[in-house]
Amino acid sequence: MVEIVEHPPVEAQIALDFEALYKRTFPVVAKLVHKWNGSLDDAKDVFHDGLVLLYEKMQDGVQFQTSREAYLVGICKNLWVKKFSKDVAKVALDEIERSIEIPGDFYPTVNTQHLLTMLMSTGKRCLALLEAMYFKGKSVERVAQDLGYSGEHSASVQKYKCLEKMREQIRNKNIAYEDFLE
Repeated sequence: MVEIVEHPPVEAQIALDFEALYKRTFPVVAKLVHKWNGSLDDAKDVFHDGLVLLYEKMQDGVQFQTSREAYLVGICKNLWVKKFSKDVAKVALDEIERSIEIPGDFYPTVNTQHLLTMLMSTGKRCLALLEAMYFKGKSVERVAQDLGYSGEHSASVQKYKCLEKMREQIRNKNIAYEDFLE
């Protein structure tokens, strides 16, 4: 016996997707708006405007680098900041920054293998220098001592040369920022 499975029409599926998105994301937006002295009605207005913008982006075929939830929270945050800045004379940026909760997948993931390959192509000495300064967070003075440079200035000049070497390779290979993202 063959069982026939009926799928809901596309419009119904979109409605279900948006309902689920609403349930997962609205509380985050409401909390954000509340922290910035907004009301529940403000949160609803911003969220609905954000949903409309998200829907338009989806219709345009935009490929999101993050989840739809993270993208929607970002849209709503920007909408609220615009409205908030119009309604309030001035608010300390520190206060706003402390109240922002950024979803874990908001920032794109870096393709570390591709980045490492590019760093290795600059040579062992450059790789060691850049790794010590940027990945291990060592001071210029410490890097100069560890890698045998005559002084801080010498290490700084070498860092500049290594970065220029990497930039030149990136330009020559026509590599874009997006090529380093997963």
